[in-house]
Amino acid sequence: MTSIDQLFGELWADYSTRNPIANQIHHLLESKGETVVNDHVALRTFNVHPVGIEALAKPFVRLGYTEKGQYQFPEKKLFARHWEHPSGLYPRVFISELLVEEFSQDFQKIIELLVKQVPAETVKSPGFPVAGIPWTIIDFETYEFLRQESEYAAWMAVNGFRANHFTVSVNHLNSFPSLDSLNRFLKESGFRLNSQGGEIKGTPAEFLEQSSTLANMIRIELADGTYDLPGCYYEFALRHPMATGELYSGFIASSADKIFESTDRKIQ
Repeated sequence: MTSIDQLFGELWADYSTRNPIANQIHHLLESKGETVVNDHVALRTFNVHPVGIEALAKPFVRLGYTEKGQYQFPEKKLFARHWEHPSGLYPRVFISELLVEEFSQDFQKIIELLVKQVPAETVKSPGFPVAGIPWTIIDFETYEFLRQESEYAAWMAVNGFRANHFTVSVNHLNSFPSLDSLNRFLKESGFRLNSQGGEIKGTPAEFLEQSSTLANMIRIELADGTYDLPGCYYEFALRHPMATGELYSGFIASSADKIFESTDRKIQ
């Protein structure tokens, strides 16, 4: 059976290969004497059998994770849930799924064709969250068609099943008293941040502040050629104490809505 450490190790190895700036930022923070702690990891899928959110969550549930929250994103036609490990020693897991039935018939047909190609053994595997692209790659025209209706779907079609982002826990950093100070440091170091809805999403009053880089543009081979397309991004989260004194552990849908846009090709 895959261990938690092994699964997250595989997710990070795949993710950081597709998003080399994550390693650069990781090493940059370590050079300042920081120990980088991961707040959460996020994955994406379609709400189409058999690859829906339950299937993608199953490897984590088998390893002891329990569901803690649900989130709706009407504008982007997404639904998400998050899980936590009772030990508190491992990152939260945030999984979203596209509500495919809310899109056009032609759009639905393309997604259904992709999902039909996913082998049953891939879905049942402990490594499903890091399966990559288990379907025949689409051409650029199809990518653009999907993107006109959903940037999320276009990203999924050419990136597949993998972590779309890991998240630095700002609470565990000693050199940065605020998320704004970390953002300034990152920009001065040459990294581009997602400014959709403001560089910082959320407020202390909501108990969660988040920011993120823009997705790393990578060369992705499609059926008709190789293109520069969005890959993965790195997020930064600062959690604030609630009235109980405990740090808020959930997510804010309105903030996550803008964080999703870190992979949008239109803002790269």
